[in-house]
Amino acid sequence: MASSQALFLAVFISAIAFYSRSADANFGQSMYFNWGSQHSWMGNYGNDLQLVLDRTSGSGVQTKNAYLFGSIEMLIKLVPGNSAGTVTAYYLSSTGNKHDEIDFEFLGNSSGQPYIIHTNIFTLGIGNREQQFHPWFDPTADFHNYTIHWNPTAVVWYIDSLPILVFKNYQSEGIPYPNEQGMKVYSSLWNADNWATRGGLVKINWKSAPFIARYRNFRARACTWYGSFSISQCASWTPANWYTSPTYSQLSYGKQGQMKWVRDNYMIYDYCKDTKRFHGQMPPECYKPQY
Repeated sequence: MASSQALFLAVFISAIAFYSRSADANFGQSMYFNWGSQHSWMGNYGNDLQLVLDRTSGSGVQTKNAYLFGSIEMLIKLVPGNSAGTVTAYYLSSTGNKHDEIDFEFLGNSSGQPYIIHTNIFTLGIGNREQQFHPWFDPTADFHNYTIHWNPTAVVWYIDSLPILVFKNYQSEGIPYPNEQGMKVYSSLWNADNWATRGGLVKINWKSAPFIARYRNFRARACTWYGSFSISQCASWTPANWYTSPTYSQLSYGKQGQMKWVRDNYMIYDYCKDTKRFHGQMPPECYKPQY
């Protein structure tokens, strides 16, 4: 009896450990509407999602589980036409005053003007690490893959497999890094016309409503976090199809070249170059290698 109970317990613990370390599900299995569900939509067996903004409200989703390290990806087709004042947000975040957060935000613009791809990262509640890009494609004409790859040594933002930004772990040198708080995945479409387009000068044209952002193929190849695992347990999890190795130390030379091309040609703001904002006292990570 004792041996059979021990065997059952071992199998049970192994099953929990496997489930805790693996997640590769779609919108329907992984997410729920946390606001605006009355005019949003999830279908095609949970593989497709639409978020809507109209005069009544915006809308948003979040994952049921939190994750610690992994590759979070989804295909997004942004609001077409005159999207000024709207923001489509896609980000990871923990909770609390000292939360961690990793952001993609897409700032709408007047018809004919390019979107702004806005990135940021928060550690222990402190952000102020904004970088911005114009897309090198029309993000409203088709779906594009936006991936956040997060492991113990770096966070990498990808668009269609091209890296645009790396935030490396220099925690040993006193620079905070998000590696101790599980984060859920969120996406939302909302009214931000008090700041999003030209600092709030251009307001939403409600005659163009409803505004719709479309999503496909959400994947969270990540370690599910229940708050009780050691960091090393999630750090050692190695899904076969992460974009880069979970023991990432730097981008390959080819990926470095792609990232340089994006940043040389399409970057429009870099906090590490904004000496006026920081009165010449630049954040310490700005002096570190970015690859």
